Amino acid sequence: MRTVLVTGGGGAGRTTVAAATALAAARRGRRTLLLSAEDPALLRTLFGADAGVDAGEGPHEVAPGLSLARIDSAADFRARAAALQERARSALDLLGADPLDDDELTEPPGADAFSLLSALRAAHAPGTGDGHDLLVVDMPPAEQAVRVLALPEQTRRWLRRLLPPERQAARALRPVLAQLAGVPMPARSLYETAGRLDRDLAAVQAVVEAPETTVRLVLDPGPAAVRALRAVRAGLALHGLAVDAVVANRLLPAASPDPWLADLAARQREALDGLADGFPAGTPLCELPHLGRSPEGPGDLGGLADLIAGTAAPDAPAPAGEAWAVEDRVAADGVLLWRLPLPGATKDALTLVRRGNEVIVTTGPFRRALPLPSALRRCAVAGARLADGELAVRFTPEPGLWPERD
Repeated sequence: MRTVLVTGGGGAGRTTVAAATALAAARRGRRTLLLSAEDPALLRTLFGADAGVDAGEGPHEVAPGLSLARIDSAADFRARAAALQERARSALDLLGADPLDDDELTEPPGADAFSLLSALRAAHAPGTGDGHDLLVVDMPPAEQAVRVLALPEQTRRWLRRLLPPERQAARALRPVLAQLAGVPMPARSLYETAGRLDRDLAAVQAVVEAPETTVRLVLDPGPAAVRALRAVRAGLALHGLAVDAVVANRLLPAASPDPWLADLAARQREALDGLADGFPAGTPLCELPHLGRSPEGPGDLGGLADLIAGTAAPDAPAPAGEAWAVEDRVAADGVLLWRLPLPGATKDALTLVRRGNEVIVTTGPFRRALPLPSALRRCAVAGARLADGELAVRFTPEPGLWPERD
């Protein structure tokens, strides 16, 4: 199933663009599911009071061919906490603890990220996503969205470090090892819980990294918004996420007799002209006009959907991801080059650290531990260069670890 993740700056109109993107696909005959955690009041404003937005978490139809599923992170947290208490009931009874009631449970910070990832996985589960051709996800603001999408891979890495799977092979010897070491060994249930969590995270990671999953960026044009979007573009590239389109929202008319409005429109256009540097040639730019007010009702939403369908059709094939290639230049220059596309990255915000068989790359607020290709693990880092949106890391073969060439 094709998946479009819609994000952008705070207040840029992400939910409106996500809804219009989903409606555009539904009108083109694609069975579409819209996933959103937005306030039902805004969704009612967009789809109309009679669209059935309040029919529950869903999915339920809000337009012909378009279904809506709402994410309720508070309800999701309470359900998970109740299930955890139920599984631990015997231990709680042994300790004499009183379980927390449902009305005592308050959603902690960060719970919304896990609820979104859980809903994303559920939408792709057999029996749920089978009835849809396209999934459109109304994501949080861009910087937060990148971190949420990176969470499954990062959490799995932490689990492998803290509870290495290979240690489970010694579980039969655990009582003996505990006696020899004089310290208790980790309980079997701990490894089983970690294994279950790893499988769940792997399923979400597979959805995020699928070739059919792309990101659609929304901005309210301006110098600050363009700078922020470039930094986000670098973070998306660092995590291997492809951008299928950029949507410039609330554009003012270029020709206005009012000098103040004309100056604002010129500034918007200037910002858009400088946006292309961080995006591959051919990336669609969809321009949506300022309506003079917030979009209201199916008429406004349908007009925006028509514009999106005309310039950035959501049912178009997903763009191919940018390859991370290793170039063998040992014969000519004595080095191997690892080329990492990082459009939008700047030298002052980029750091590179080698740790064992990983390279930790940081660009602005985003960081990722990249496992080295097998050939590069036998090499030493000789330097790096950022140019034209690409990070080229030079590696020199380690004597004794690299096979001699005839």
